[in-house]
Amino acid sequence: MSTYRLQSLFAPKSVALAGASQRDLSLGRIVLRNIRSGGFKGKLQLVNPRYAEIDGVPSVGGLDKLDGVPDVLVITAPPAEVPGLVAEAGARGIAAAVVITSGLGHGPGSLAEATAQAARPHGLRLLGPNCLGLLVPSISLNASFATRMPKVGDLALISQSGAIAASLVEWASSRSIGFSTVASMGDAVDVDFGDLLDYFALDRKTRAILMYVESITDVRKFMSAARSAARVKPVIVVKSGRHAQAAQAAATHTGALAGADAVYDAAFRRAGLLRVLDLDELFAAAETLGHLSPFDGKRLAILTNGGGIGVLAVDRLIDFGGTLATLSEKRVAELDAVLTSGWSHSNPVDIGGDAGAARYRAALEQLIADRDNDAVLVMNCPTALASPAESAAAVVEVIQRERARSMMRKPVLTVWVGDRGEATRIFDEAGIPHYDSETEAIRGFMHLVRFREANESLMETPPSVPTQFVSDTEAARGVVARAIKDGQTWLDPIQIETLLTAYGIPIAPSHLARNGFEAAWAARPYLAKGQAVVLKILSPDIVHKSEIDGVRLNVLSEEAVRRETEDLLARARKAMPQARLIGVTVHPMIVRPKARELIVGATDDSVFGPVIVFGRGGMAVEVLNDKALALPPLDMKLARDLIDRTGAAPLLGAYRNVPPGDRQALELMLVKVSQLLADIPEVREIDLNPVLADDSGVIAVDARVTVAPVAAGTRSRFAVRPYPKEWESHLASWEDLRVFLRPVRPEDEHLYLEFFKHVSENDLRLRFFAPVKEFSHTFIARMTQIDYARAMVFVAVDERTGEMLGGVRIHSDANYEKGEYAVLVRSDLKGRGLGWILMQRMIEYAKAEGIAEVEGQVLRDNTTMLRMCTDLGFRIEHDNDDPGLCKVVLDLTAKGPVASAAE
Repeated sequence: MSTYRLQSLFAPKSVALAGASQRDLSLGRIVLRNIRSGGFKGKLQLVNPRYAEIDGVPSVGGLDKLDGVPDVLVITAPPAEVPGLVAEAGARGIAAAVVITSGLGHGPGSLAEATAQAARPHGLRLLGPNCLGLLVPSISLNASFATRMPKVGDLALISQSGAIAASLVEWASSRSIGFSTVASMGDAVDVDFGDLLDYFALDRKTRAILMYVESITDVRKFMSAARSAARVKPVIVVKSGRHAQAAQAAATHTGALAGADAVYDAAFRRAGLLRVLDLDELFAAAETLGHLSPFDGKRLAILTNGGGIGVLAVDRLIDFGGTLATLSEKRVAELDAVLTSGWSHSNPVDIGGDAGAARYRAALEQLIADRDNDAVLVMNCPTALASPAESAAAVVEVIQRERARSMMRKPVLTVWVGDRGEATRIFDEAGIPHYDSETEAIRGFMHLVRFREANESLMETPPSVPTQFVSDTEAARGVVARAIKDGQTWLDPIQIETLLTAYGIPIAPSHLARNGFEAAWAARPYLAKGQAVVLKILSPDIVHKSEIDGVRLNVLSEEAVRRETEDLLARARKAMPQARLIGVTVHPMIVRPKARELIVGATDDSVFGPVIVFGRGGMAVEVLNDKALALPPLDMKLARDLIDRTGAAPLLGAYRNVPPGDRQALELMLVKVSQLLADIPEVREIDLNPVLADDSGVIAVDARVTVAPVAAGTRSRFAVRPYPKEWESHLASWEDLRVFLRPVRPEDEHLYLEFFKHVSENDLRLRFFAPVKEFSHTFIARMTQIDYARAMVFVAVDERTGEMLGGVRIHSDANYEKGEYAVLVRSDLKGRGLGWILMQRMIEYAKAEGIAEVEGQVLRDNTTMLRMCTDLGFRIEHDNDDPGLCKVVLDLTAKGPVASAAE
């Protein structure tokens, strides 16, 4: 349901409390006291049949006796009463309830399930149960059992843990950090992370979002909402349980490498979220985000009166991946003019232990004006030679003066070591972030840097696949389908070779032999060329061949092949008498002395579904534990980033007499594995280990693949919705052109740049409601970098020239009930039916996705679009707020087919 009715929850005008009590220290008494002491200006009513009034506030016996319908019902009643209260509240039309009561249990048959079921028919939204409650400082609402009301600010806090939320509120209050909202989810039987991310992403009172996560259930919803929120504001997350161990040993190296927390980390990275490791770091992030906006660059200038702490700050800056700004000769000369001769003449700018307010003022003015740095960290060590408080006041004076006379808001962070409260008060009153140590300050600085980098990554246009590969998907599906029909869990090497070859994934050839004579026959072509062979035992019951000594390397003659094959079979029968022995597989011995041994794989996470794993491979892969994970689908850029996050990346470069490994071939292999998983959801694990990579390319020497059935109709199990290839189609004939109608791809930026050259200024005005003079990378990236889970763009491409002829976009709301569309065709093609085709495809897609209504805004003078909308069945509504606009609305729940644009 997403943001449906959440406005009533987070901005209520009236509140009712069910379970208010006169008993000291009872939950109902504490929540009532907090609501009243918080100063909530709206209407407050109490529900408790035992009392006529509580603390001077009248109380009624039931919800049916309330005066009017409150926006929110807060419940602190005993667990057994909660489902009934929720059902009654829904029937009365109450929009939302905050269930603070704990002890409702979990799962089928529990009171928690009964509560959720009671709310659902009425569309009543539930926060909780078993939660701290809700705090909205801007309306002075403290409907919680927290010890105090936080200050008004622009940070939204979402927490699964009530204790963590309460601790953060307490900490923030002592640091003058305020919140727009504090939402404790508790057991989250309804309102969850996805709902809250969607809401706060669009909340004008919220500039950044902090999250405490224990687990995620609806991962597709979470990933879609998180990616959408991270595009517009910082989202910082801390997750507990980083070192939880898997309950069972993994069957493959890939599975062993993909621990649960590593998958969460990959998910947060893919969504553009900033992950911190503990509450201390989250507090540092809150301190920074509470006072500073994200900025460009990562060059830091450091101003200090102590050389030692300045060097420590530099160390931490380098540790965390920041860059120390460089002072130009001109800037050194200007600092020389205002400082004493003993200053450091470099960054950190050490102005001496006797530096007072005047010296801090003069140096900071120069550093704020310096365009060779992106932010300034000011530090002070207490000495008897100068007043730390006066120096703090001087820093505030400079910052406030610069803010008043310039639009430039260069971030300034502060550390006053050993401060007794005077500097803290000065910085708090000015809204300047301050920290207890240089480490906390550098972390805070890097949080902002990482947010900008994550946001840029979400907006980057990845390169297209350099060598267009065409997969034989049907052949691959056939192999998997037959294996599942035969009851196989593991594919045999012959099946694996067929599967991987269908996707152009290089693998050493395999030949099945049931005895020594067949093995010698299979090996003969390789031996004749002087190439050795490898023999591997083949049994569906023996996964790890090395555990029974089931592999023979570097076999050089037919006689040796026969002998080693019979020996392998005999050893296998003795070691595992119950195993079903099929024979052996014969492979050419791949010898690449300068190749790097890597692992490329995919595993099936119980929460996030398919996960891609890459790292250093070979026999010691789990001992090395040098790996990185990513959620598919992958493009070439994501594949490159995945490689770069491992120790294998530098090894792929040239060194001594070793030429560089073929990075592009490795990236392409990762993309192909990702595509295979997208096309064939029955493939559950892939383990290519080792993959040999050198200057001649990449090849998998050994491979394991597991398969399992999926539910009927399953298109994809990805947490991030992949490119929807099923919506590609060819138009049989349009204006004697062969037109390819397909979803937009991230690499389509160049198509848009050329396309806009063929659109007139007036047509651009009609589409964007304003003149468009420049098409920046960010502008176009928002059209091509879409989340297919909630947005779709179809482009029409001339197959002869590859040029884009037109496009249509639909973006659903967070509730997935309405979609807003926009369409544009080349000006020289107007009036020839392409716009009609694009609109039909958009409507067809919206219906398939279950969107109930499509709407759009059209300028009143865009008569062509208004006429087409009328012909398509849209109703035209006038915009009362803007007489120059019309709103067009199409009800998709009405019966009647929509003509298809596809053949």
